[in-house]
Amino acid sequence: MKNTYKSIYICCLTLLMLGSCKKFDSAINTDPNSPTKASGTQLIANAQLFLPGMSSSPYGVHYPQYLSNTSFTDNSRYVTVNFNFYGLYTGPLMNLENVINNASLDANEGPVVNQIAVAKILKAYFFWHMTDRWGNLPYSEALKGSANFTPKYDTQQAIYNSLFTLLDEANAAIVSGNIKNDIVYGGDVAKWKRLGNTIHALMALRLSKVDATKGAAEFNKAVTNGMMTANTDNLSYPHLAEQNNENYWYNSFTRLGRNWFAVSKPVVDYMQPLNDPRLPVFANKPANTAITNYVGLDYGLPGSTTVVINNFSLLGSNLRLQNSPVALVTYAQSLFAMAEAAKIGWIAGTDVTAKANYDKAIEFSIRQWNNNDISGLAAYMANADVAYDSNDALRKIGNQRWVHLFLHGYEGWAEWRRTGFPNFISPAPNNNGALIPRREAYPTQERANNTVNYNAAVAAFPYGGVDDLNARVWWDKP
Repeated sequence: MKNTYKSIYICCLTLLMLGSCKKFDSAINTDPNSPTKASGTQLIANAQLFLPGMSSSPYGVHYPQYLSNTSFTDNSRYVTVNFNFYGLYTGPLMNLENVINNASLDANEGPVVNQIAVAKILKAYFFWHMTDRWGNLPYSEALKGSANFTPKYDTQQAIYNSLFTLLDEANAAIVSGNIKNDIVYGGDVAKWKRLGNTIHALMALRLSKVDATKGAAEFNKAVTNGMMTANTDNLSYPHLAEQNNENYWYNSFTRLGRNWFAVSKPVVDYMQPLNDPRLPVFANKPANTAITNYVGLDYGLPGSTTVVINNFSLLGSNLRLQNSPVALVTYAQSLFAMAEAAKIGWIAGTDVTAKANYDKAIEFSIRQWNNNDISGLAAYMANADVAYDSNDALRKIGNQRWVHLFLHGYEGWAEWRRTGFPNFISPAPNNNGALIPRREAYPTQERANNTVNYNAAVAAFPYGGVDDLNARVWWDKP
């Protein structure tokens, strides 16, 4: 800081010589790099930078078979088994933990209780994503820094219960008054409140097969507290038209020039016969102009296969612009959840309520993906395989939710594991029938870094004690 103080000194000396420096401002003796109050909102903003990676992944998109590889096909054949979670602990989660436990947050950046509430919502969202990928995780003893380098693994059930409590605390704490430095909602805490409750409901629905009583209670609590009400409530990450904050798929397709990702055959084969108005957004028609329809690429092709890329539909151009946003938690997603909850008796109304929410979910999904253009909605809803049917409701809800979650691979995969829908995606047919993964295995470093707790976590898996892609997480009940 020597140069800073020297500049201030010279400036004031000059003014003194001119007769204009009558007294010193106390601010000149304050080091701007050592604030007396912590910036909670800047820590929150830094954590938000990790959000797009929860969707934009060269692995997650393959589990629910949204995209197929045109080359280097290992990912769509499930070759990678172990995945590293350390960056999520040392990055966004540590930032958020510092906000939650900081006694000197700056109230000039918005009500302190709101800063902490937003940090709790984001912490719950990151941990929800993580436990659904890996299962049991370091949680209650994690994020302690040097105080504990070998945290125990909590069961997924315990983590879920703690996250429900965390979201309850956030919902109850939020007061009037927005916060600063918010990348996704511009500081609007009312939207954060609705997001937290929507996450709460979606988490509760994960319990549909393993603890329906608990799930129904948590779901109804979230509905009462107030969930999303419009697409403007969507949690979407707004990329920018500059390299440091650009869309992942832009970097892959345009910056690196890699046409490695085509829309999969299951997606195209399901959507095209129904004239789904979202398909032209999801996919481009083949560059070969002799082909007039969309063409999905077979899934899990051997690496030795040569794909004529011009004959297949690559990922839609508008989804891979430099500033294309990434949708993470959406209003339509909450409506599909409401439809399912009504059908299984968690909320009142059964088929009447289920149909109303299902129809509305499809409408707002199309609005989200098609820039509010619903000109094809009526014709689409008239399809026999789309129109609500009380005898086939859960399958149709599951299929439509799978379509809506396109590109958000980890979420689409979680819903497929929970519900079994869509039931037309299958083990990788070109990889000796390799099963679709049920979870991701822990980072290999944990075997050496945290041996005792790693071994205990693997032994505690409810449906098989092997750390691989085929063990099931707690709620993924056969």
